[in-house]
Amino acid sequence: MPRYEYRCRTCASTFELARPMAQSSAPAVCPDGHEDTVKLLSTVAVGGTTSAPAAASSGGCCGGGCCG
Repeated sequence: MPRYEYRCRTCASTFELARPMAQSSAPAVCPDGHEDTVKLLSTVAVGGTTSAPAAASSGGCCGGGCCG
């Protein structure tokens, strides 16, 4: 089950919850009982690149020469 990170706007604590993807945007209550929380972006989602990988832009695994 995926883990999602949330931050409490009331006490500024950060916490994780394991929940199904379908419930990732559902309201979450912080461990201190506050309900004003926000879901944080994961480092995986934030760490992406904007350019295409070299293999994809050159036509294949070795520039297209080995794929016939």
